[in-house]
Amino acid sequence: MAAAAVVMMIATSLLLIGIGSVNVGEAWEEANVIHVGGKVLCQDCTMGWNEWVNGSNPIKGSRVSVTCMDDRRRVMYYGSDETDEAGKYELIVDKYVNGKEVKATGCWVRLVSSSDPTCNIPTDFAGGRSGVKLQRPTWIYRDQTKYTVDPFYYTTPLCDEPDEEESNY
Repeated sequence: MAAAAVVMMIATSLLLIGIGSVNVGEAWEEANVIHVGGKVLCQDCTMGWNEWVNGSNPIKGSRVSVTCMDDRRRVMYYGSDETDEAGKYELIVDKYVNGKEVKATGCWVRLVSSSDPTCNIPTDFAGGRSGVKLQRPTWIYRDQTKYTVDPFYYTTPLCDEPDEEESNY
């Protein structure tokens, strides 16, 4: 009985000082798949303020891409996905491509194309046109890591602002 109590105290003390415990950072590195998800919506500037802010409609069939770079800034993975009826997409990236590890912090997500003929101008609201770099995962479970990106937006040609850098005065 005393021997069992001693063994239990040793095991407890080892766990308290960190031997045998799993570090959260190590759990992130052990994931085999990276999931990237989000939405693509249409914002129409011709509506009133309340409708413009709260009345975004999902765009079915829009294309969103993920591009992952290696340490030397070379493309090591490219993939894309179309949105469903709710405007949602889910990109799945294998953690290892051709024997090299894909680091999520080297991946960028951006808009590619819109299937809506009246709402097809990409905006940079939430970084959709220029791209969003993956920072911190929003969900980790077993061998999967998920990053949720803020919604990307397209707008109508009427709402498109001219690019001031290209104009000559």
